[in-house]
Amino acid sequence: MKIIETPFSDLIIIEPRVYEDERGYFFESYNKHKHEENNLNYNFIQDNQSKSSYGVIRGLHFQLAPYAQTKLIRVLEGTILDVAVDLRKTSLTFGKVFSVELSSENKKQLLIPKGFAHGFSVLSEFAVVFYKCDEFYNKSSEGGIIYNDDYLNIDWKIEKYAEKVSDKDKLLPLFSNAQNNF
Repeated sequence: MKIIETPFSDLIIIEPRVYEDERGYFFESYNKHKHEENNLNYNFIQDNQSKSSYGVIRGLHFQLAPYAQTKLIRVLEGTILDVAVDLRKTSLTFGKVFSVELSSENKKQLLIPKGFAHGFSVLSEFAVVFYKCDEFYNKSSEGGIIYNDDYLNIDWKIEKYAEKVSDKDKLLPLFSNAQNNF
């Protein structure tokens, strides 16, 4: 496993070691011991999976403390642009956006710690996204930021008018108005 630090404190890209031959490939998608050896000490307790078509934008979502979640994101099929927004008020990267392409081809994973909003857009015909969480979902602690906030200026890499956003996500507040206790 290769750990790649980003310019954002605690936001990590993980590249698994992939063994390929004429039969296909094998890799460990998660190994608690290897994570702990790299000071990634999380107790993942919930797995989530979604399937979405091209143009879908999910997010930007988070859970407020004390129910905030660390997430380990990977793509089982297809390609997404994975996006994290730093909500930690004392962070040097507060209000900044990080994005990376995750795909079934590159097998990269993104570890998003508590204190970040998360979202993704589907760049392929469809994508199956799988992620681990270290806290259970708690509806009363839901938070979010609208995907097209001018301040964040996120390029979701989706053709104009091809964006598919849920009615719920279209009602999320701007970054400047979002409830945030990080």
